[in-house]
Amino acid sequence: MSLYNGKVYRGTLDAHMVALDQKTGKEVWKTKVAEWKEGFSIIGAPLVANGVVVTGVSGAEFGIRGFLDGYDPDTGKRVWRRYTIPAPGEKGSETWPKSEAWSRGGGSTWITGSYDPELDLMFWGTGNAAPWNPDSRPGDNLYTASVLAIRPKTCEIVWHYQLVPNEMFDLDANWEWIIADIQHEGKTRKVVMHMSRGGFLYVVDRTNGQLIAAPAFEKVNWASHVDLKTGRPVETALSKDFRAGKQIELWPSQWGAKNWAHAAFNPETGLLYANTMHNSRMVRKLPPGEFKVGARYQGFENLPAPREAGRPIGHRDAINPLTGKHAWRVPVQDTPSYSAMLATKGGLLFTGKATGEFTAIDMDNGNELWSFKTPSGINAQPITFTHKGKQYVSIQSGLGGTGVLRMGEFFQGQPRNGSVWTFALADD
Repeated sequence: MSLYNGKVYRGTLDAHMVALDQKTGKEVWKTKVAEWKEGFSIIGAPLVANGVVVTGVSGAEFGIRGFLDGYDPDTGKRVWRRYTIPAPGEKGSETWPKSEAWSRGGGSTWITGSYDPELDLMFWGTGNAAPWNPDSRPGDNLYTASVLAIRPKTCEIVWHYQLVPNEMFDLDANWEWIIADIQHEGKTRKVVMHMSRGGFLYVVDRTNGQLIAAPAFEKVNWASHVDLKTGRPVETALSKDFRAGKQIELWPSQWGAKNWAHAAFNPETGLLYANTMHNSRMVRKLPPGEFKVGARYQGFENLPAPREAGRPIGHRDAINPLTGKHAWRVPVQDTPSYSAMLATKGGLLFTGKATGEFTAIDMDNGNELWSFKTPSGINAQPITFTHKGKQYVSIQSGLGGTGVLRMGEFFQGQPRNGSVWTFALADD
């Protein structure tokens, strides 16, 4: 949800945007964004930027043509639409074959973007290309697996950077793009940072889209590195085997080196803090079949990989964004965490676990300092706020989402009830 000028804005699973009166909860307006029967949905919060309510959409796995929409906050009238897949003749269309592939090319926008009011730019990540099997769409396939810098009033794309041209492993660029000013080679650089699904940590100049750094922060075998001159990943022989139709063990898997649970950045330490994943899958491309509106459109075999005893399934990490090196790393053995990290000036990190614990962590070393067991699993974002001079931290508890599907046996019997928990920080 987003708050602006006395209204609450939210998207719905059936692809509508809704505005509610903040005081009464009464519906002010409701606008249809797209047709859910065609594979569209909205599962992220809208972003209010320079007086425009902006929403993305989900659905790349159904062969949608992704887009961003801008709406008038008072009336719900759509003021612009920016497709993430260019039509023939538009800039970027030369990266698609001369066929209908662009019309069902994916590029969803389901995670909320970031906004820099000084530059008046939104930074919005885009999703995988469709289908996952790349054979029917030779070329770079702009603007999939990219970050777009967009004017919120006009939807002009000021610059773009594509992380994975001709993406084929669901290694999209949707996760959060964190705005920061950091020191690099003796200069202060205005950047956006992104811990990618594919295992590389991208640091991009937010004024012009120049790639500054892209170190690996997890185990990666689909690319050897990212070429800082071209900005392109250098595919390994393993990726070439996949393109040739062979089954491979992919690191990281489509679960991602990090999933959608947001990282946190502390400008005082210069480090990113995140719940990350350490998992591979056995994958192979398959014929995607005939495209049918509203049906899955992937062409991808995705099976469990062998897993040696004692190997962590994830980590709690503190990472230097320019080098990818870990200041500390705490292994997680039971189940990946889909809860975001919250960093505080007092040296604490707050996050949740899928098993229900809400925890406070020492930012210096990753040690757990405090824990409270909620009734269900946590896969939400902690927030902190002050009220009448006192600081609070809140978290939602209520197991659900993709993590439950991936770890189904582990969560058998786990309560699904939802609740909100708020804690006051001690005065001393």
